[in-house]
Amino acid sequence: MKKYINGFLRYRYLLKELVVKGIKLKYRRSYLGLIWTLLEPLLTSMVLDLVFGTFFHRKEYEMPFIIYILIGRLIYSCFSGSTKIAMRSIRANQAMIKKVYVPKYLYPLSSVIYNYILFLLSLLVLVILMLVKGVYPTWTIIEIVIPLTTLFIMSIGVGLLLGTVCVFFRDLEYLWDVVLMLIMYCSGIFYYVHDMKGGILTAIKLNPLYCVINNVRCLVAGENLFTYVDYGASQLQMMGYSFGFSVVILLIGVLMFKKYQDKFILHI
Repeated sequence: MKKYINGFLRYRYLLKELVVKGIKLKYRRSYLGLIWTLLEPLLTSMVLDLVFGTFFHRKEYEMPFIIYILIGRLIYSCFSGSTKIAMRSIRANQAMIKKVYVPKYLYPLSSVIYNYILFLLSLLVLVILMLVKGVYPTWTIIEIVIPLTTLFIMSIGVGLLLGTVCVFFRDLEYLWDVVLMLIMYCSGIFYYVHDMKGGILTAIKLNPLYCVINNVRCLVAGENLFTYVDYGASQLQMMGYSFGFSVVILLIGVLMFKKYQDKFILHI
């Protein structure tokens, strides 16, 4: 373990440079730049609020519907963007991998980190919208560190796993887009889970990303993760389930990446 920690510390400056490079490349030749990180989720949420909130006359429960949508949209976009870029990171950096020895895990890890940083910046939009709509959370909002950490761990684990498999099976890029669509529709982003019943409700609650989203919504609404019960399951159960899933998928991702990383050079 000490060996791996020392190795990580040795390359921490390179990791930092890769993160900075990822942010710069994302907004290269863009006039709006980082401002688009704030505008995109807000505009998307406004459209979804117009369609599902106004046209379909959605009833509002514990918070304005646009805030409900925005929370789901931000978290899903973070997970989706992080995993897709991490999945392609080894192939995208194949020129450097072939020339210079660098721990290969730095590429998917830096991809997840810079996407997560942009996600944290985009939360500013949520804060502003909450103030405009008069949604004021209680002191329990400090618990938001738990679901946001879970999201980060989950993104790294899935990113390492996908990055490993994609080197050998490149069609995974197209398959993952389909899986992400399924995850999106099972995450309760633009509909209330109150309306779901039976097997559909069970499938949604088994989605760990939905559990993260619902935890954050609970905290924004001023509730407590350790005591509040919603949709027939406690927030504590959702938190434990999503965190446990994230840790397991991280271990699987790390072990698979470590096992096959020496073979990457033969397939990129």
